[in-house]
Amino acid sequence: MKLKFLTTALLIGTSVLTSFGQKIGKVEKPIDLVSTLVGTQSTYFLSSGNTYPAIALPWGMNFWSPQTGKMGDGWMYTYTAEKLRGIKQTHQPSPWMNDYGQFSIMAMVNNKTFDQDKRASYFSHKAEVAKPHYYSVYLADYDTKVELTPTERASYFRFTFPKTDSAYVLIDAFDKGSYVEVIPKDQKIIGYSTKNSGGVPDNFKNYFVMTFDKPFANVSTFADSVLTDGRYMVKADHVGAIVGFQNANAGDQLLMKAASSFISPEQAEINLKELDGVTFDQQVQKGEDIWNKELGKIEIEGGSIDQMRIFYSSFYRSLLFPRMFYEINAAGEVVHYSPYNGKVLPGYMFTDTGFWDTFRALFPFLNLMYPEMSEKMQEGLANAYREGGWLPEWASPGYRSVMVGNNSASVVADAWIKGIKSKDIETLYEAVLKGSKNAGPLTAVGRAGAEYYNELGYVPYDVKINENAARSLEYSYDDFAIYQLAKSLDKPQADKDLYKQRSYNYQKLFDPSTGLMRGKNKDGSWSTPFNPFKWGDAFTEGNSWHYSWSVFQDVEGLAKLMGGHQAMEIKLDSVFTLPPVFDDSYYGFPIHEIREMQIANMGQYAHGNQPIQHMIYLYNHVGTPWKAQYWLRETMNRMYSPNPDGYCGDEDNGQTSAWYVFSAIGFYPVTPAVDEYVLGSPIFDKVTLNLSNGKKVTIETKNNSDKNRYIQSMKLNGKNYTKNYVKHSDLVKGANLFFDMGPEPNKKRGIDKADLPFSISKDDQ
Repeated sequence: MKLKFLTTALLIGTSVLTSFGQKIGKVEKPIDLVSTLVGTQSTYFLSSGNTYPAIALPWGMNFWSPQTGKMGDGWMYTYTAEKLRGIKQTHQPSPWMNDYGQFSIMAMVNNKTFDQDKRASYFSHKAEVAKPHYYSVYLADYDTKVELTPTERASYFRFTFPKTDSAYVLIDAFDKGSYVEVIPKDQKIIGYSTKNSGGVPDNFKNYFVMTFDKPFANVSTFADSVLTDGRYMVKADHVGAIVGFQNANAGDQLLMKAASSFISPEQAEINLKELDGVTFDQQVQKGEDIWNKELGKIEIEGGSIDQMRIFYSSFYRSLLFPRMFYEINAAGEVVHYSPYNGKVLPGYMFTDTGFWDTFRALFPFLNLMYPEMSEKMQEGLANAYREGGWLPEWASPGYRSVMVGNNSASVVADAWIKGIKSKDIETLYEAVLKGSKNAGPLTAVGRAGAEYYNELGYVPYDVKINENAARSLEYSYDDFAIYQLAKSLDKPQADKDLYKQRSYNYQKLFDPSTGLMRGKNKDGSWSTPFNPFKWGDAFTEGNSWHYSWSVFQDVEGLAKLMGGHQAMEIKLDSVFTLPPVFDDSYYGFPIHEIREMQIANMGQYAHGNQPIQHMIYLYNHVGTPWKAQYWLRETMNRMYSPNPDGYCGDEDNGQTSAWYVFSAIGFYPVTPAVDEYVLGSPIFDKVTLNLSNGKKVTIETKNNSDKNRYIQSMKLNGKNYTKNYVKHSDLVKGANLFFDMGPEPNKKRGIDKADLPFSISKDDQ
């Protein structure tokens, strides 16, 4: 068995070894290890993260980003670009979703133009500083340095111009309906942008305000390709303003404060007060302190410099989404503009996340480390339901019709099971029941094909509902999440019975002849022809080899269908030993997720997309945890780096980052809505989780290295521990996990039935 396993590993190729020559001790300022540029070396055809350098505070309402792409281009910042067009206020969750509430700011010298190509300046990463709380760039064509530092809803800018009487700051409010007004006596610019990519009510506007610390030497405004001097107010499809300054000495600085609001111009002025009483440098320090406080909740020691940079860069990405979509009014009350009905209402609201991605690890991570934020997010979900009639599955900022599943049920249930006791739980329970029984107003709201699923237990292949098998498998898991919630809330037995029964619906799509999940017709026959390597069609951004593992709630039951633990182990092995062949006929071309799998040299394992990201951990369920330990290290070593090409596919609002954060500390939430994390292979000598309740979880390892990736033995709170999982309820009381690591698998540990993680069919016996 050992020989077979090592041969399998060699077939894949030699592991990319992370240098353990020098381990780094405890880091006092984790923000110094964050690179906001990880994932920015991406294109439409190949994603290395599809990220942008988000200059923001944790979960901030407004992000800022340097803009290399043209107006409206989802790839707003590309690492390989040579020119910068501006600094953009952005709310973009991904290039595929694009942006809303956006406008751009640019500094220029002796070049009074609005044209986005003519105004662009060469820049270099050698003269760029990109941190979460601070960004600076040297605009070579203008001999000008631009710096900014954000609050949650505002940002401070500092421009350092050369000696000139023709220094300019440009505000581009973008197209699709915008307004700008320059008020020289107040050294102020106000306006709004309506540009969006969908998911907004008809009255949507992003109101902005900017104030300067020097008077304007001249004013010009732009409307639909015409630039006019001396005009102070303009409203058209595409507008903007250019204000001029006389800079008497090289190195003199101009300060600008900017803020925006989705509520009103008056609220934008209130949001601008987030910068009251602080200098630019003081705000930089405040931002650094805030990020260090949040990132400091996980202390790591004894890893390589690259591992620590990957960890904290991933941690940073895990604290951006879902973003705040609420504001604080003049009375100090939490209020929000509703992206669901266009009204201004009390209470929290969050947005810009797709639950298809983030239910897996991002929300469980927040439930563990930031329960106070999770509680606010649960209130935001309840408000979304009250205002729109449905829970969102992908919000940006309101309902968007993209991806599959009804995974809001998982997000609600996991929070409740993990101890986030939302005051809105009865409303949320009503919401998940409604979403589970009905098709919604958009394909991706509620459950597409609900009438078929409710009757047959699956969405048929032949009823013109795409990605039907993927939907069915996710609905079955979502029903399990509702079952868990119903049990915890002691709901009527009829509810518990219904959703428990539906938790087994995954069985209806398992094809014994292939040992894989497969689309099924309405009459119960299998869809033909069947190619397990065909992407899309019955599945979502993947093939049967990826989606056959989407039985989070009952891995034991899946193993029985496959012929038992050993048969499932062999099937898991096959994912890595099969060649990366694919059938792209459903799409007509290789989508970027296909290419990312193909080039990774890990067979059919497609870590760059979410459906398979939990798969490696399933070795724990069949009594071979050492194989999980091997492949988790391979994935962390080979699929992540601290460089601009540092991801192996879309980062996706913190999900792919949260996978790394969990995996690096040594466990992962395979089954959200269950009180368990499945063990992996911790990579650091010591990790300390500083929980919000004041308790600490310490995870210590002995003899840890890239070679010594296998758990030899483990202790929990000083006692020998053989299980392949740890309980959330034990961790939040404070705990110590101690791992003795070695170079060879311990094949006697974690193999007994009692050691295996949760499965509904096992735990209900």
